[in-house]
Amino acid sequence: MKINKFNIDSLVRENIKALKPYSSARDEFVELSVDMVFLDANENPFENGVNRYPDPQQTTVKEALSKLKEIHVTQILLGNGSDEVLDLLFKAFCEPKQDNIITLPPTYGMYHVLANINNIEDKEVLLTTGFQPNVNKILKTADANSKLLFLCSPNNPTGNSFSNESIEKLLKSFNGLVVIDEAYIDFSSEKSWLERLNEFPNLVVTQTLSKAYGMAGIRLGICYASSAIITVLNKIKPPYNVNELTQQKALKRLMTKNKVQNEIDKILEQREKLFVKLKSVSFIEEIYLTDANFILVKVDDATKRYDQLIQNGIVIRNRTNQPLCENTLRLTVGTKSENIKLIKALKDIE
Repeated sequence: MKINKFNIDSLVRENIKALKPYSSARDEFVELSVDMVFLDANENPFENGVNRYPDPQQTTVKEALSKLKEIHVTQILLGNGSDEVLDLLFKAFCEPKQDNIITLPPTYGMYHVLANINNIEDKEVLLTTGFQPNVNKILKTADANSKLLFLCSPNNPTGNSFSNESIEKLLKSFNGLVVIDEAYIDFSSEKSWLERLNEFPNLVVTQTLSKAYGMAGIRLGICYASSAIITVLNKIKPPYNVNELTQQKALKRLMTKNKVQNEIDKILEQREKLFVKLKSVSFIEEIYLTDANFILVKVDDATKRYDQLIQNGIVIRNRTNQPLCENTLRLTVGTKSENIKLIKALKDIE
């Protein structure tokens, strides 16, 4: 099966095509030599480490990511968290009051929120009872105005990865952009779709430094796509959307690959131990397999158990109001001592 209708130019909003992007001082002069006197950007001249505007293209961070992921720098966009990256996709490709997106609940809630903010219809197609995409229903639901399809894999809040067969069929059959949110990919044994990025012109992969890299506080989201898609997104992103401190922190963390992997290994080790311990909790009815750094469990009464855990000093997420997630709790894998406290609290409220 081949993509025979996909055309990136046909997806871009007409006003975005005609848009002349803002050109910042650092866009116009990029040779940041120490010998130069910079009087172009109305900055405070007294050096304190952050008195100058940051690199609007985050060149050194992208180069580090390019080497780490083996993806060309022209295929990378950085944002103020993944939420900004996702919002840019809406702004570039979805015409308000006209276009629509497709999401697969239960899933990450910001897709729906961003659709509402941008006045875009969200056509929801529930996952199957096995938490997999209902491919046939997705393709039947899609129409000429379906611009974005969001696949969160590993999925939040269920924790499972979507089958490669389902994703590939959607990539070949959906005529808009297929956005695979891989926020939790570092905890999965499945391969990232980055390995096949250049195989599908409509594939967009988003990742983050918030999870495995432990840098939620700096807000750095990453978008990988074709150079054509990235060019469109660069056209509309704010000029200095990633601040200097975030760039410095991210670059430093990306240089510690072994340390990051060590932390991932510890989380995976604790995940397995926690999984085993949860089996002995009497009111837990089902423990779902997970490829993420959290475990979804079905209990007898999610709201009751949530409140009891709060009273015992443990904060988790109650997902019972999500489709297909009645009476479920989402438990993030913590440190060894945190997980011991969690199990003790669960035992205490039995």
